[in-house]
Amino acid sequence: MAGVTVYTTEPCGFCTQAKALLRARGIEFEEINLARDADGRSRLAATTGQMTFPQILVGERSIGGFRELLEADRDGRLPSLLAA
Repeated sequence: MAGVTVYTTEPCGFCTQAKALLRARGIEFEEINLARDADGRSRLAATTGQMTFPQILVGERSIGGFRELLEADRDGRLPSLLAA
């Protein structure tokens, strides 16, 4: 399984929910908090095309934010997304 990275900011309820869902499923992840990193936010936007938080990446591939993560979990697609 490729590494999961969760880009977050503060305050961010969706970030908290995304991390809780990943923990509940036993999925390890690295959190990168960009609350005080304007350059990091710019690089993330260039990488994902998104300016919202959280942004969840598996390896170098963006799977979206909390809503996409939740939908994949509910549909049973989360394991395959993480395995790709």
